[in-house]
Amino acid sequence: MAKVLVGMSGGVDSSVAAKVLLDMGYDVTGVTLKMFSSEDITETETRTCCSLSDVEDARAVAWKLGFEHIVLNFRDKFRKYVIDNFISSYISGRTPNPCIECNRHIKFDRMLQKAEELGFDYIATGHYALKEYNEETGRYYLKRPADRSKDQTYVLYSLTQHQLEKVLFPLCGYEKTEVRKIAEEAGLINSRKPDSQDICFVPDGKYADFIRKNTDKGTQEGNFTDTEGNVLGRHKGIIHYTIGQRKGLGIALGKPAFVVSKDAETNTVVLGSDKDLFTNELVAENVNFMSVAGIDGEMRVTAKPRYNCTDSPATVSMLPDGRVKVVFDEPQRAVTSGQAVVFYDGDIVVGGGTIV
Repeated sequence: MAKVLVGMSGGVDSSVAAKVLLDMGYDVTGVTLKMFSSEDITETETRTCCSLSDVEDARAVAWKLGFEHIVLNFRDKFRKYVIDNFISSYISGRTPNPCIECNRHIKFDRMLQKAEELGFDYIATGHYALKEYNEETGRYYLKRPADRSKDQTYVLYSLTQHQLEKVLFPLCGYEKTEVRKIAEEAGLINSRKPDSQDICFVPDGKYADFIRKNTDKGTQEGNFTDTEGNVLGRHKGIIHYTIGQRKGLGIALGKPAFVVSKDAETNTVVLGSDKDLFTNELVAENVNFMSVAGIDGEMRVTAKPRYNCTDSPATVSMLPDGRVKVVFDEPQRAVTSGQAVVFYDGDIVVGGGTIV
């Protein structure tokens, strides 16, 4: 009987993932990762994951279903690889995706290492994604799940072949409504618990306040300029703005204005029209390929430059420095430095990287 360590956030998805594996005959142990303490954040009752109450929910589910539950303390690693990266990215003018960094460095790296040390055959999560082994290529594929509305492959593009080999995604064939029904029928305490939405360590959604609590960088006032460099007014610090933002700028120009770029070196926020937000191409770094070992020349794909968008036809090519250039057939709106761009071949994840 294969032993599997199931990452349990306290939510309904990871809880049902554990139940599905139990029903399949796996020897299940649940684990909740301690990422931070009350010293790191201000606890609120908002829709996040990984809070202290979530640990209790995960433990209650494990007790109900009859398997062991443990807690692993990854606070130091989470601070280094996720929180510190989040802060430094924002103050450098980027808009990071901490969930991707958590998956890259914590859930599928440190958790897997610990699972292997403890003698587990697999780890599992409640992500909506499908893993498949292709015998012709000898590679593991990551594919979009049955419930396309819950597709989470975008935040999983950084997984290596070894990590894909060792991970199970039990919810790959389920719709979200089915998952909640399974939880209700099993009498799980979190069957109707709302999905987490906010960043776990910023539970009130106030990113700038969180950054100010940890550093004074990026908070200095500077100039708003137009795309020609003309000064339009003063901003309250570049950490308060992201590409495409229109509301909350604190400046009236008599016409709609959007944040089109930020420059940390000059502490400048550039404003423009909606059409200034569109571009046909981008460059990405820290690229990970999944379905292929790499590309030689060009490759036709569809690509998503942000989580909540539909992938669009594009051409990917390697640059001499190891980065990739992505040229879209049609202009994309609000391409943002620090976010991920993920490439697809149909339902198969080809790979992805961080937009520079």
